[in-house]
Amino acid sequence: MIFPAIAEKIAHVLDAYAEAATAVTELVARIPDDAWDRPALGEWDLRALVGHTSRSFVTVLTYLGRPAEREDVPDPEGYYALLPSMTGEGFDQAAVAQRGRDAGAALGDDPAGAFRDLADRAVAAARAADPDALIETIAGGLRVASYVPTRTVELVVHGHDIAAATGLDVTFSEGTTAGVAALLARTGVRLGHGPAIIHALTGRAPLPAGFSVV
Repeated sequence: MIFPAIAEKIAHVLDAYAEAATAVTELVARIPDDAWDRPALGEWDLRALVGHTSRSFVTVLTYLGRPAEREDVPDPEGYYALLPSMTGEGFDQAAVAQRGRDAGAALGDDPAGAFRDLADRAVAAARAADPDALIETIAGGLRVASYVPTRTVELVVHGHDIAAATGLDVTFSEGTTAGVAALLARTGVRLGHGPAIIHALTGRAPLPAGFSVV
């Protein structure tokens, strides 16, 4: 039996993912045809950035087909906090950059259409999945309801990156934005940055240059 409070939390997790997917899909649909090769973020052009963002759907579709035998990571912030200490996929930034380029190329001749198809499939799959099911991710076994919020973070963060690179607008609801901000703050605390985050949010001291919790 799922208690009402837990069911409401799970519904919020799925709704936030769906809302972020819709917002970014609509943003990508407005990218001009001649903009895909423009510089976007770091070494990525716009196609690679959108490709990387599409992995918020690809990984959901992939990991839902990989049952895990045990829960290695108990919550979303644990997932993000673990990645810096890992070797392999979660650590190799060159590999992350290449996967973005590969994902961008995989979007083909109609990148916006391919992005929309992935979004529709991933949201439908997430809604159909057992939120308590354990799935195997790059960080180990994680429950669906704990993994999906990490993909919402990726969509919101990179949605803003795409907007900045194109000069287009993107808007996320207050609830989804608050949820992403809270998850990133909890990750920072888990990594030992709690005092620095509190000082920055209250105007006591700026964060160090290049500070990031993901």
